[in-house]
Amino acid sequence: MIDAYEDPGTPDARGGWRYLTWLVLRQPWRSAAGALLGSVWMVLLAATPLLMARAVDEGLEKDDMGALAFWTGLLAVVGAFNAWLSIMRHRTMTRVRMDANFRTVKVVVGHAVRLGAALPRQVEAGEIVTIGVGDVQQIASALTVIGPGVGAIAAYLAVSALLLTVSVELTVVVLLGMPMIALLVGPLMRRLQGTEAEYRERQGVLTARIGDLASGLRVLNGLGGKGLVADAFRRDSARLREQGYRVGSVTSWMQALGVGLPTLYLAVVTWMAARMAAQGTITVGELVSVYGYVAVLVRPVSYFVDWGYQLGRGVVAARRVVRLLRLEPEPDTGTSEAPAEPSVLYDPESGVRVLPGRLTALAAALPTDAAVVVDRLGRYTPSAATWGGVPLADIPLPQLRARILVADHEADLFAGTLRELVGGHTPPAPQDDRAIARALHTAVAEDIVRGLPEGLDTPIDAQARNLSGGQRQRIRLVRALLADPEVLLAIEPTSALDAHTEARVAERLHTARQGRTTAVTTTSPLVLDQADTVHYLVNGKVTATGTHHDLLEGEPGYRALVARNEDAEEFVK
Repeated sequence: MIDAYEDPGTPDARGGWRYLTWLVLRQPWRSAAGALLGSVWMVLLAATPLLMARAVDEGLEKDDMGALAFWTGLLAVVGAFNAWLSIMRHRTMTRVRMDANFRTVKVVVGHAVRLGAALPRQVEAGEIVTIGVGDVQQIASALTVIGPGVGAIAAYLAVSALLLTVSVELTVVVLLGMPMIALLVGPLMRRLQGTEAEYRERQGVLTARIGDLASGLRVLNGLGGKGLVADAFRRDSARLREQGYRVGSVTSWMQALGVGLPTLYLAVVTWMAARMAAQGTITVGELVSVYGYVAVLVRPVSYFVDWGYQLGRGVVAARRVVRLLRLEPEPDTGTSEAPAEPSVLYDPESGVRVLPGRLTALAAALPTDAAVVVDRLGRYTPSAATWGGVPLADIPLPQLRARILVADHEADLFAGTLRELVGGHTPPAPQDDRAIARALHTAVAEDIVRGLPEGLDTPIDAQARNLSGGQRQRIRLVRALLADPEVLLAIEPTSALDAHTEARVAERLHTARQGRTTAVTTTSPLVLDQADTVHYLVNGKVTATGTHHDLLEGEPGYRALVARNEDAEEFVK
């Protein structure tokens, strides 16, 4: 089975069938063992009626107790051996499915990491959740055909060969049965793929909406929009339910055929064999063997139908995974070296200049305007922004990411201890507690650590749900400060803090980042007062530049913008 640190390989993303084939070929020996064990197990099940027939014809009819004992003993030995084979087959196929499951998870997670910031722009979060929760399991289940599926074919051929020694007529009936099943199941399998694909699409959309609701429910409630969103969610849920009914309808027919067709098989062939025995064409022992063969054949026929069902759903799931794997990150064609010395970051579209070694603030009437500027300066969106005169698009992305950090106030927080959480990509060692302490002090977050039962080693939930909004924001700032980037671009780093805490964070941030390039987006007068330079943006363009006090005196729009926040902060106090 795949190791947690093993390279999962390069998946075949040319289609759903090719992806499933790739999963099989990545574990060839295990897949071959599963097919072999499944085939021998199913064939030996078919051998049981043959041994029973010999016991009847050579033991009971001839009153030969020695022959009866021999064939009965051989039947017991074969049964015991086949029970062991069944255990080994199941273990092997479980490993095959688990390998496919974990390998797909690693492939999907690895590709999501490679996409990076391009991921949320190309695919909804609900799509990723649906793939991780449902599609991965469907893909793993589809690989069941390797063992029981191949074994069913082997058993079908073996039973046909054994029946040929009894009656050509019965053999023809059995051989014609499978094409008839394919004719019945084939259209249902194609219909299942269509309905299942549509169901998965709608499920992904609804999952994304659930995530949006969970994160914005408090805001929606405050704006009075909870009822409208709830009605939309109810309608989407109803449509998903109706689509689920359609999937269930096709599934029920396939499962009914999986039970009904083998039973019909058994009835027809048994009736024909009974007539032959009554006419003396076959012996009583052969009649017993024919009944046993057909009874054994019930399982392979059921597997054939289930095979189609599992493969239909597995291909739909694989196509969704392949669609994700075909997404490409933003191209990185940069060949120019980044500036060796601290240099000016310039966004010509807005006119924003971030001077090296200074704290720059971007104040915009619409916070999204300032955030868009930061995205351009951090090269998260295509732009003509430059760094020291060198276009950001011409600089290799790894160089930019190593020196410029964009700290989003809604950045994800992964589950783990607080120490691991603030450590980011490379968690600091215990001996680096002094660096953590400095970052905690700057972000005024010492009280968070003191309030946790195990301090830095306290487990934190995913997205830090066991912390308050203000605490989460300060922890994000601690993580950014601990990374100690050459250029820090922070989006609304204090928006969820009370005025007293915000004032202390602003003062300490200015001191801690002295001599290093820092830019923040904010409309808080407490933060703006600490900035060396403030850019006032209107409609995404710089309208005025200066210190906070200069802009208050000379820019009415800026004064009105800041006054709104001053009123809010007085209310907080």
